[in-house]
Amino acid sequence: MMENQILTPEDKLAELGLTLPPLRPASGNYVSCVRTGNLIFTSGQGTNEYRGQLGKDVTIDVGYDAARQCMLNLLSVIKNELGELSKVKRVVKILGFVNSTPDFVDQPKVMNGSSDLLVQVFGERGRHARSAVGMAQLPHNNAVEVEMIVEVE
Repeated sequence: MMENQILTPEDKLAELGLTLPPLRPASGNYVSCVRTGNLIFTSGQGTNEYRGQLGKDVTIDVGYDAARQCMLNLLSVIKNELGELSKVKRVVKILGFVNSTPDFVDQPKVMNGSSDLLVQVFGERGRHARSAVGMAQLPHNNAVEVEMIVEVE
């Protein structure tokens, strides 16, 4: 690539050796995202790969990977909606739900899997507000579920 060429988010994903997975089917009566004005609100995305509770079955490192996979699933939703990720003007907020034992307190470390990926892919546009909360259980025994709000062109 030319030195001055601007890399798209898809280029950055490829540089990281990552590909966006196919869209996952909804597990209920809802849609994967809703666009209103210049904002897209996504439904929560878990994974097909990571199951169990942090603090019991799942380590922080594996939870980090689960949160990263959740974000790849979310980026698939956004790309499907927009056609290309470069139309994302700003990642506004992410909300991470971590399937946790009552004594597990490292939900933010787990959610860095999503946050780090967003900054790697979008740079400053990927810096976002965030909540990371522990849950007693998640659908399908997912280890992590993440939702996001993005501003688009």
